[in-house]
Amino acid sequence: MGTQASQLLKVEGLTKRFTGVLALDGVDFSLKAGEIHALMGENGAGKSTLIKVMTGVYPRDAGTVHLNGEAFKASSPMDAQRKGISTVYQEVNLIPELSIAENLFLGREPRVLGFIDWMAMRSRARAAVERLGLSLDVSQPLRTCSIAIQQMIAIARAVDIQAKVLILDEPTSSLDEHEVKQLFAIMRKLAAEGLGIVFVTHFMDQVYAVTDRITVLRNGKLVGSYETAALPRLELIGRMMGKDVEQVREVNAGHKGAAAGRGPSGDAFLQVRGLGKRGCLQPTDLVVNAGEVVGLAGLLGSGRTEMVRLLFGVDGADSGTVTVEGRRASIGNPRQAIEKGFGFCPEDRKVSGIVPDLSVRENIMLVLQTRRGWWRRISSAQQSEITERLIKALNIKTADAETPIKFLSGGNQQKAILARWLAANPKLLILDEPTRGIDVGAKFEIAKYIEELREKGMSMILISSELEEVARSSQRVVVLRDRRKVGELIGEEISEAGIMAEIAHGSAA
Repeated sequence: MGTQASQLLKVEGLTKRFTGVLALDGVDFSLKAGEIHALMGENGAGKSTLIKVMTGVYPRDAGTVHLNGEAFKASSPMDAQRKGISTVYQEVNLIPELSIAENLFLGREPRVLGFIDWMAMRSRARAAVERLGLSLDVSQPLRTCSIAIQQMIAIARAVDIQAKVLILDEPTSSLDEHEVKQLFAIMRKLAAEGLGIVFVTHFMDQVYAVTDRITVLRNGKLVGSYETAALPRLELIGRMMGKDVEQVREVNAGHKGAAAGRGPSGDAFLQVRGLGKRGCLQPTDLVVNAGEVVGLAGLLGSGRTEMVRLLFGVDGADSGTVTVEGRRASIGNPRQAIEKGFGFCPEDRKVSGIVPDLSVRENIMLVLQTRRGWWRRISSAQQSEITERLIKALNIKTADAETPIKFLSGGNQQKAILARWLAANPKLLILDEPTRGIDVGAKFEIAKYIEELREKGMSMILISSELEEVARSSQRVVVLRDRRKVGELIGEEISEAGIMAEIAHGSAA
């Protein structure tokens, strides 16, 4: 890691407002030359906004930025790049059909008498990739390279533009462990040359493996900046989640004692062995009993949503076996999952949940009618009876069942999606952030209904960023960190503090 101490980048009081939202509230940030500095925070913390304001995507409302002691203001990402701040995003923004050399010098090709100097461009391209310790045929099309190599080429391009600051936004999300180590070696090499690197990531193990300092944001505000080596993992999690670290330590002191809490006695409904996908989730085991709520807990990027998407067949797994009610099951798509008795309320209800222009009734009946097939139409009378019963049971506030669902509040849209799956009577219901963005009253109603469904024998998998919600509703909690399972808590072992301790210190399970 870099050791130079000169201050390279200084941000003071950076403020950004969007309509009705204060996205950045007087944030300070500093970066030293030769330093790898992690920028961390949960959803809505302000990380992306900070980067986009610094690099000219958004204009700032207040605050100052200085680079090498001089006032810095970029009118666009290209302007920021010219002035010394380059950003490499998670999605590599290069052109697959062009060669490596052409991608490296796109828009700034060396020319002689107005024509591209191909020999000079290839020579400079070789020098650029060799600077990162890579040996590549720079004339080959970019599409022939792995995602990891494409990421390295994007970095080589950013560095070749004489960057003083390199911002890496989630660069490891699609990389395997070997590729991550290769990237870290390049980051250390660049830092040793005096480059300042801002590393935006959700992966805690990686932060402790490669960074010098950590800055934590929460709800658009600066929580603090810390030397990585001096910040215990539990404290980092507490600061990211807004928890009182001292209270967590006290409560956690005995959370793994002789807790005798037992899990539910129902037979296993779902058994998963070694379920995984490269760059998405390490091979993972999971058991869900009949009449049991299993919570999936972890920070953003831990692999919670990735796991349930694999279970429901939204994404294809590379490894693992799934057993449903004692029989091996092949689940390659959501239709097969539904046939096995699975239901899935997704995290983003507006994108993946509701069909906005359809009525509440049509949204609720969608899965049940699909299961029966369009040749076995559910009569209007049956649809009305089912819909009205569920609207009443879940207390969905709507003028009537024919109101377009887009006119309902977020909480009532969420309850309508839940009603959709209850109409189909699943045996296993996956709930991904079922209470995000809804009011306290609706949260209470959904939590109460989850317990009622469990008591009736339904199995559930619950994902929530609110650890209190996971601890309150779950009979078992599987803890994930950095796309792998690191622990499991049962019965009386389950508490907010216990979950946080597993996130911080659990080992791969």
